[in-house]
Amino acid sequence: MTNQHPLHDRALAFRALHVPGRPLVLPNAWDLASARLVEDAGAAAVATTSAGLAWALGTADGDRLERDRALGAVAGIAAAVRVPVSADVESGYAADPAGVGDTVRAVLAAGAVGINIEDALYEPGTDPLRPVAEQAERIAAARQAADAEGVPLFVNARVDTFLRGAGGVDLTLERAAAFVAAGADGVFVPGAVDPETVKLLADGIDAPLNIMAGPGAPAVAELAALGVARISAGASLPQAVHALTRRAARELLEHGTYDALAGGLDYGDLNALFGRER
Repeated sequence: MTNQHPLHDRALAFRALHVPGRPLVLPNAWDLASARLVEDAGAAAVATTSAGLAWALGTADGDRLERDRALGAVAGIAAAVRVPVSADVESGYAADPAGVGDTVRAVLAAGAVGINIEDALYEPGTDPLRPVAEQAERIAAARQAADAEGVPLFVNARVDTFLRGAGGVDLTLERAAAFVAAGADGVFVPGAVDPETVKLLADGIDAPLNIMAGPGAPAVAELAALGVARISAGASLPQAVHALTRRAARELLEHGTYDALAGGLDYGDLNALFGRER
């Protein structure tokens, strides 16, 4: 009998959190500190935001971050929290399906049990989305790599039709069906928050639906009633944190006052949180 992979049960536990009508809510983290704070707030899992992580490492989002740097940060996050971790790997940090498989093995080595993999393209002069057959091959490679390691990795296929203005419900459903057939466990459609649209997607996709929500989007309870299984904050948290940092810095430097710093977390509470063992 072969030994079970150490991440096997954690991956199953993460998979079980995706329930239509009782969504997994993910205030996405971007570094060790934010991951600890998200966990402490009561999150059942921690998911990274590729944008926030890239910014924290001094790089722009959009397939510009090197795999080793990104997954090094993910490894730190996974080691810092007790809950399952899912890694946003952008479009796979690889040029071809074989490279996506390498990325998945590196994700598992980092201790994560889920991935987001997107179908967007960022090269100038290209279509906004990768051809569906090509993306399906990349998802299949991710699935095969995880299965070969004995880990039921949750592969969340991101469809950027709405986010990139490349199509509506019909094209999204078409791409989602191809990605699920290729081995995706869930489908992430950022940019779709209109309740009627979300309902069509939830009903039309044969997998848990992930929606990205933030200011102006329907509340969690409304999205749950529409059949959503996962709700992500995306880059909203780091954007809010960085806005506060800029506002407070400018106030201090330009006016010599400190009003923006009011309401900060207690030093002792933070020290205790970051001083505890995993």
